[in-house]
Amino acid sequence: MSAGRRVLLLGGTSEIGIAIARELCARTPRELLLAGRDLEALELACADLRRQPGVIAVDSALIDALDTTSHAGFIASAAERLGGIDVAILAVGVLGERGGQPQDVAAALSVLEVNAVGAASLLMRVCAYMKEQSAGQVIVLSSVAVERPRRALATYGASKAALDALAQAIGDDLRSRGVRMLVVRPGFVRTKMTAHLAPPPGATDASTVARITVDAVEREAHTVWAPRWLRPAAAVAAHLPRTLFRRLSL
Repeated sequence: MSAGRRVLLLGGTSEIGIAIARELCARTPRELLLAGRDLEALELACADLRRQPGVIAVDSALIDALDTTSHAGFIASAAERLGGIDVAILAVGVLGERGGQPQDVAAALSVLEVNAVGAASLLMRVCAYMKEQSAGQVIVLSSVAVERPRRALATYGASKAALDALAQAIGDDLRSRGVRMLVVRPGFVRTKMTAHLAPPPGATDASTVARITVDAVEREAHTVWAPRWLRPAAAVAAHLPRTLFRRLSL
């Protein structure tokens, strides 16, 4: 791929990640590299993106979030294939079992390994690359679930809270080096991952999250909530007395 505005999507089959990539391309033509562990799903995503406005070129690459020893080499390889990385979207994540104390502890640990350890490894590796070039934009998909521990999302919320905190701190550290970090905190998003769940009032879709995200990139924000009304709602929830919050059954 030739030099240009080059985007690496880590978690290349994520519906929200793909929507963000599509929105970026619609505003400014870009070249894309989608990275994930399901080659067939990646190729289907690439085929769809090739028909979208502003997509100069799109290709796929295999990466496993749990194979942390391969991440440094993968980022170097991705940069070589793209001719550099200008924007990295970190959309790695699994939902796992809902609830407080897990029924399947091994599965819950796997969620933590993917969402916290694996995603953190990829984040730190791509940030190290951008630090060296003294430029770049990183977009990290977090969740509004990080704002207040909820028994309905104990493991998922904890995993995203770890990633969110790491991204915020790295973003503050690297801003003076020309690297910008945007942490995106969506609420309930209607995707394949949540298709088995009843959407609550205020649920949104991937395209809406994408528009809010790219708007935030353009104004160089460090954190954004999607939809935006979640910010004051989450602030209120965060300060409710614990005894009252428990009664909400969230």
